[in-house]
Amino acid sequence: MRDLRTSLLAVVLWAVALLCIHVPALAVPLAGAAGTGAAAAALAGRLARRRVNGLVVLMLLCSSAVGLVVAAAQPARATLAESDGRAVEAVVDVSSSASVGADGRLWFDARAVALGPPGQLRQISVPVRVGVARTDGVEMGARLRVTGQAKAAEPSEQAGLVVFGADAEVVRRASGIFAIAATTRADFIARATRLPEPGAGLLPGLAVGDTRAVSEELNDAMLASGLSHLTAVSGANCMIIVAAVFWLVSLAGGGRTLRVVLSLLALGAFVVLVTPEPSVVRAAVMAALAMLSILLGRPSAGLAMLSLAVCGLLIADPWFAASPGFALSAAATGALLVLSRPLLRGLGRWMPAPLALALSVPLAAQVVCGPIIALFSEQQSLVSVPANLIAEPAAPLATVIGLLACLTAAVPPVADLLAAAAWLPAAWIDVTARISAALPGATVAVVAGPFAALVVGLLSAAIVIVLVRPASRRLRTASAAVIVVALAIAGGRMLLIGPLAPLTTPSEWSIAGCDIGQGDAVLIRSAGRTALIDTGPDPGALHECLAQTGTTRIDLLVLTHFDLDHVGGTPAVVGMVGTVLHGPVAEADERRMLARLASAGAALRDASAGMSGTLGDAQWRVLWPDADPVVFPSGNDASVVLEISGGGVPRTLLLGDLGAGSQRLLLSSGRIRGAFDVVKVAHHGSRDQEPALYAALRAPAALISVGEGNDYGHPRAETLALLDAAGSQALRTDQRGLVLLGQRDGELLVWSTRAPPDG
Repeated sequence: MRDLRTSLLAVVLWAVALLCIHVPALAVPLAGAAGTGAAAAALAGRLARRRVNGLVVLMLLCSSAVGLVVAAAQPARATLAESDGRAVEAVVDVSSSASVGADGRLWFDARAVALGPPGQLRQISVPVRVGVARTDGVEMGARLRVTGQAKAAEPSEQAGLVVFGADAEVVRRASGIFAIAATTRADFIARATRLPEPGAGLLPGLAVGDTRAVSEELNDAMLASGLSHLTAVSGANCMIIVAAVFWLVSLAGGGRTLRVVLSLLALGAFVVLVTPEPSVVRAAVMAALAMLSILLGRPSAGLAMLSLAVCGLLIADPWFAASPGFALSAAATGALLVLSRPLLRGLGRWMPAPLALALSVPLAAQVVCGPIIALFSEQQSLVSVPANLIAEPAAPLATVIGLLACLTAAVPPVADLLAAAAWLPAAWIDVTARISAALPGATVAVVAGPFAALVVGLLSAAIVIVLVRPASRRLRTASAAVIVVALAIAGGRMLLIGPLAPLTTPSEWSIAGCDIGQGDAVLIRSAGRTALIDTGPDPGALHECLAQTGTTRIDLLVLTHFDLDHVGGTPAVVGMVGTVLHGPVAEADERRMLARLASAGAALRDASAGMSGTLGDAQWRVLWPDADPVVFPSGNDASVVLEISGGGVPRTLLLGDLGAGSQRLLLSSGRIRGAFDVVKVAHHGSRDQEPALYAALRAPAALISVGEGNDYGHPRAETLALLDAAGSQALRTDQRGLVLLGQRDGELLVWSTRAPPDG
């Protein structure tokens, strides 16, 4: 009962923290009301000489503390908001490890000690998020001077300001224990990355949480397979350290007190080595409490300890309440304490004890964390549990042996030997992630939010009930029915987008508008050859479209420009592309993407007007941009515009994200000749269109690749009206799903996976 009371305290305090950080104006009134309530309750109990409910008083006091912490931070955050959209100079102390973002910058958390317009710094102490181009000197404890553009963060975000750094200068390098830890990490990372792939890039992430060497392709595979937590210095890594030291000391004959002390010391050293950023510290605290309560034979006390730890962390930093990582850490630790043993007993009825033990921990974490993930993520992994089961035996080996390789850096031969030994389990996890992520139906796209969380939560509860076997037979039967229905749906989906996918699409298609959300991805095929124009925002969605259409080879990949909604899915086709035709390159991350394609066997070509070629029996021609664009050097208005026809392909024009100005220039250039059968509408049907262009095309079919319920209002009513005026029927992927077009006896044919709204 005490565990439940402390859990209630944690839940209430979490809700209070969420309210305060989302509506900061309520922080002071709430703190005052809660503090007054606590004092009144204590006074009333003393006057009436009755025992006061201590939990209620503690709840009010903690709520008041959270409100005061949030209120105290508001003046500094308000000062930061004044810099929104302006150029700033900031002196910051790095407080986290760094990782490469999608924009190619190195991102890290820091505490600003001075900030203001360039040359006009003023003292301040607030958390900020910083992205810089440099990679050296960014280490925990270092002080940097950064100049760049500032963007105010949302009230619920931990960092008060985001700084997009254009330049960074090391004011003071890390010193003391942080410098030793940074040198040790750097030596191990260099040693690990000299090993062969697969596994070399993943090993630093498994051992010390440094994911900078993990490729985008592997990162996507780790996410899709549910294994990304292994490189995040999560509670799992901390538990491995505690359990390993506890076991080794026990093996050496050490008493319980010595085991606990040395385990905690080892965990502290591990935290310093991987950088003691807030996310690592909170994971270490929760993992230490959970693991020690189990190892000491008192798991019943673990939930109370976890709840108190959650309360302490929320009071210290209320913005943890809005962090998915914090919620997942608490949920996974609670699952280990509450569910792992009942699940172990339940699984033990079906399988050998060692296998049941190996499966109970990831299954407990999955069923509890699944609903939380569904609140934020638009992708749910269906292979997470088996992938974790396969990878789990390798994770402790890679972590522990990798750490030993770090600690023996002073003896290079020993460190090299240990790093090589740690490489094998890392390679095992790497291969497991890639294979499981490539399975048909490995992930399912969902609309993130409460409904998805409710569905996942219902399925999770059903799994637990069936395995734990409560007394109620009706409850077990209903839960079994839920699981059977879910398995039938998942199995059918895997078949339909896997082996049976080609049977579900008409064979006569030559153009496929992929349903990949708010982005572009269009397949064109002729005489056994296939082209892909853009890859959409998500590798998983593109992989599903390729499976639905039975596409296993991309002979021509056209990247019209490098916005994320047009190139984000590129990792799904690395290694299966013959030639890449791409628009103007402006950023380092764009060059890295092309280099990955080239290293996997693709030939690269800069697209410019006048280029032409064949795709099977079809002919293609580039109409835009010019070879040396001056007016539109990159971006939407420099999108590659492609014309393709013949060989069974209706005459088609693909406009990328061209705006009205560039559309007018294209029309006036004389490169548009005659009518077309299909036009891929520019920029997902935005209002930035030139009506005269669409009137000149006179295309019966206007393909619009657009995400359902997108925030941009695409396609705009004005664009739909001008298409109607031009005699073009809008074929929208948000309404029709996968759109297929073909040609028979000169007649244009249209199929789609969903019926249009008008039937």
